[in-house]
Amino acid sequence: MSRPDPWQSLATLTAARIALGRAGNSLPTAAVLSFDVAHALARDAVHQVLDVDGLVARWREMGGAEPLVVHSQAIDRHTYLQRPDLGRCLDEASAAMLLAQHLPDAPDVAIVIADGLSATAVHENALPLLDALLPLLDGLRIAPPVIARQGRVALGDEVGAVLGARLVLVILGERPGLSSPDSLGAYLTFAPKIGRLDAERNCLSNIRPAGLTPAAASVKLAWLIRAALARQLTGIGLKDDSETPALSPVLKAER
Repeated sequence: MSRPDPWQSLATLTAARIALGRAGNSLPTAAVLSFDVAHALARDAVHQVLDVDGLVARWREMGGAEPLVVHSQAIDRHTYLQRPDLGRCLDEASAAMLLAQHLPDAPDVAIVIADGLSATAVHENALPLLDALLPLLDGLRIAPPVIARQGRVALGDEVGAVLGARLVLVILGERPGLSSPDSLGAYLTFAPKIGRLDAERNCLSNIRPAGLTPAAASVKLAWLIRAALARQLTGIGLKDDSETPALSPVLKAER
């Protein structure tokens, strides 16, 4: 009589590929097929086209300000994947459109929603995240959201600078894993300008129902946003202390 596999109980707690079993010297057919499906989903997430019209319609239903739709200098998905540098810059028409906005007051926060490497993640999790986050930013001036096609993280630096925002929040799809094609990332940069380094940003990763839920991520983001504005920095000098009770007044002080 064989003993039960102790890994089986652990497999119920994670989507990671553990306790797959064996079929001779290989994996069981079901495990192989499951891997192939996960790989296909990840590949599809990378190449899926961002449904901008759908995002705009859903945003309007939430009652938000009219979104601004922009495009990076990467003219298509192939170019976006082959030339990361072009995904970091606005095309000429988009830059001119943002310059013409003439917002009445300089915003505290500019929000950019970009496809990144997983439009699937954006479709499923971007608006639930913002729906939970925006009430926590009460009292701050929020620019109209910018929806970017073929955008990377650094595109937010240019968007934030053009809009004159004190801080930019970039929400985009992360590179899909074999168990997480719907993983969203959120990047904060204080005093955005072209040329900011990754060390000058704060990042929340794996935002999705099976990871860091949008509701939980919104609390952390709100804390980081208010702390960044209060301390006038983001990056390695700003740590997420949102779960430290002694530091919770930071969230209230900036409201």
